[in-house]
Amino acid sequence: MAGAGGRAAASATSGSYTGRGSSTPGVGGRAEQTPHYTLGLLQTPHGSESTGGSSRGGTRPGGSSGEGLAAGRAARSSAVKPAVSERGESYFGDKSSCVENANTLNLTSSSSVRGLNSTCIGKTPLSSGRSGCRSHTSLMGYSVTSSSAVSAHTVASVIVAVVEGRGLARGEVGMASIDLKNPELILSQFADNTTYAKVITKLKILTPLEIIMSNTACDAGNTTKLFNLITEHFKNVTFSTVQRKYFNETKGLEYIEQLCASEFSTIFMEVQSKYYSLAAAAALLKYVEFIQNAVYAPKSLKVRFQGSEKTAMIDSSSAQNLELVINNRDSRNGHTLLGVLNYTKTPGGSRRLRSNILEPLVDAETINTRLDCVQELLQDEELFFGLQAVISKFLDTEQLLSVLVQIPKQDTVKTAESKITNLIYLKHTLELVEPLKAALRSCNTQLLKAYYNSLEDTRFGIILEKITTVINDDTRYTKGCLSMRTQKCYAVKPNISEFLDIARRTYTEIVDDIAGMITRLAEKYSLPMKTSFSSACGFFIQMNADCSTLPNGQLPSEFTKITKMKNTYSFTSADLIKMNERCQESLREIYHMTYLIVCKLLNEIYEHIHCLYKLSDIVSMLDMLLSFAHACTLSDYGPNMSGKSTYLKQIALCQIMAQIGSYVPAEYCSFRIAEQIFTRIGMDDDIETNASTFMKEMKEITYIIQNANDKSLIIIDELGRGTSAEEGIGICYAACEYLLNLKAFTLFATHFLELCHIDALYPNVENYHFEVQHVRSSAGNKEKIAYTYTLSKGYTEEKNYGLKAAEVSSLPSSIILDAKEITNHIAKQILHRQKSTPEMMKQRAAYQLAMRFVQTARNSRLDPDSLRVYLKALKKKYEASCPTPGKNYEQQ
Repeated sequence: MAGAGGRAAASATSGSYTGRGSSTPGVGGRAEQTPHYTLGLLQTPHGSESTGGSSRGGTRPGGSSGEGLAAGRAARSSAVKPAVSERGESYFGDKSSCVENANTLNLTSSSSVRGLNSTCIGKTPLSSGRSGCRSHTSLMGYSVTSSSAVSAHTVASVIVAVVEGRGLARGEVGMASIDLKNPELILSQFADNTTYAKVITKLKILTPLEIIMSNTACDAGNTTKLFNLITEHFKNVTFSTVQRKYFNETKGLEYIEQLCASEFSTIFMEVQSKYYSLAAAAALLKYVEFIQNAVYAPKSLKVRFQGSEKTAMIDSSSAQNLELVINNRDSRNGHTLLGVLNYTKTPGGSRRLRSNILEPLVDAETINTRLDCVQELLQDEELFFGLQAVISKFLDTEQLLSVLVQIPKQDTVKTAESKITNLIYLKHTLELVEPLKAALRSCNTQLLKAYYNSLEDTRFGIILEKITTVINDDTRYTKGCLSMRTQKCYAVKPNISEFLDIARRTYTEIVDDIAGMITRLAEKYSLPMKTSFSSACGFFIQMNADCSTLPNGQLPSEFTKITKMKNTYSFTSADLIKMNERCQESLREIYHMTYLIVCKLLNEIYEHIHCLYKLSDIVSMLDMLLSFAHACTLSDYGPNMSGKSTYLKQIALCQIMAQIGSYVPAEYCSFRIAEQIFTRIGMDDDIETNASTFMKEMKEITYIIQNANDKSLIIIDELGRGTSAEEGIGICYAACEYLLNLKAFTLFATHFLELCHIDALYPNVENYHFEVQHVRSSAGNKEKIAYTYTLSKGYTEEKNYGLKAAEVSSLPSSIILDAKEITNHIAKQILHRQKSTPEMMKQRAAYQLAMRFVQTARNSRLDPDSLRVYLKALKKKYEASCPTPGKNYEQQ
């Protein structure tokens, strides 16, 4: 084994809820009204919302008149919420180009694909017989909260579309993914082999909520190998099929041209020839529009092409072996590499850290830049604590962006409340830009300076200035549902809308009346009643009192819905219920009028809002770098177990930490970048050892051999333990020889001592072993094995290790004596068969000399004189290795 080794624009037409749009010719000559767009607001035309199929302008191409969205809603009412809009069309800001009607999507969803014969594909928009379908919740219902960083990545919210080429293009795979909490479209396209290792690995990293594939990939009785492999690896993920015609690369490019923010417009040149990723994008965006009942605003998405050449690939089996993000014994246990490094303060930082661990960098310059930042954070405490204090106040900026750039197809109270909430979140976020700049002002490293310069963007100030002309200065993001409700009610400054001011005064009076009524009730019954509030119940009465203090041990009869927890009573009354209803009605009026003002404001700031993509990226990266620095101050990474398996895992984990730019111990300050990391870790001490069958070993080593190259880091522990010793040695020897010719950096741990002699044939092999010591017990009659956990060069001189381990156990001495005798007898027989002839020794010496010549010819940078000295030394070594005539040789 050898060690790891340098640093190496939407137009603002109106601010009202509804409005009548212009008429354009529809299919079949019918006049259809085109909705007007405002940011976050789709004005629904009147007069076209009747429930019949005829009101939608006739039959669309690819669908019959009986296959409308209404049927789809009925078929999947339990799987999609809220209900899909009555109108089938959707627009991406261009009133003249209507996106194809969603009722022809012919979607079939299934959470399990066993029973494909019973799957009804392509007959209805959504299959009605799928009780296992995952529910979809509209993004408009999301609320941005400062959830804990640890739980931020646990809830799946990514939808992925996968498509494979056909015929000669089979193996070329296109992928498109979008996180429902993050307005970023990620495209990928690559050639994969028959194991589809890259596809499975990328999907494991994305942890999708749902996977979309073409219906032709899963036709009953004719499913593709890719479809079968994906369904085998992702049994708990919802699968949906879309007609193949929606995987359209031309449509995909049109979508990207319409939706991609101007800051990321260089993506066009990068993806215009990536036909399969564009096809996947077309199907994905159409599907997301359908399930979300909303479309993305024009020029609002961050679009990125993610090639596989910029990051190292860690296959899902290796990620599991190394426990990178999930503990193998208990999935809730935080003892993983992610758990060790995760001191992030924001959900975005946690997501970035997880992604980096599963896909480490391979660019040495980027890695070194990150390491420089971590070093500065460690050396400058003021910078570290200043940044940490500001970063911890940020909410989920990516999710905030996602909500802001979506255009709902229906306007509801929930939609209105969500927009108001998110405007407050936006104000809160922008107010943190200046403190963040102040914390970065004195930084020295290149990356941190670049972040400071990015925060100089004038658009942050422009947006905040426009917001503060409408929103009260003291409006803040606060915790607590009542407190936040108050912030939303009084967010807009007075005197902007007379009707809003009247509605708020009415609301205030109602709330005061509720408080006064509860005070009077407390005085009437001489009980310690107080006003409480919950988002589910509204205002209610709460009281801390012992049951014995109540008359007859009961509350007065006018109180209803009584619940008790310990000595705390919660209850209401008929009058309070009525006042809550009045309060809710007043609140709806406030939200309605505030929403109109907010939408108008959002339209004014929309052209500047894309600077938030930059801010989101800065915050998540700084959060991750701070987490690295924090982890350094708390741990020196010593292993918490012992032995070779821990050593091997430690090397792989240090390699990953180095390639994500985290701090690593001094002995790893210089390392060789790996483009792939493969592991086959033994499970000697695992309670699930019996599950590691010989066939599983063979599948793992086959996968490594098929996918590894000279830039791979390969770690193999205990191969061949599931079969006989002879077969195990043969398999190990053959696998080692293949990997040696491959020139991959390999660490191969084994108990087969015969394998250690491979260094006699291959000069690029080095042997290492862990030392043990023999210690006599205090009685002096027994010898114990003491583990030193010290790695030493060369192969072990320890003989009969198994017998010595048996001696210190409770095994009967008679059995141990018999075992020693049998072992000695077998050893003599083997030694007799292994006698070496002079001819064999000469051949071995010649082979070693030839290998040295080849290595010298390929890699030598010696000057002529030094090369001459080196070749003379090789000649001497060869002559010394050749046998002397007349001497008897045995292989040692």
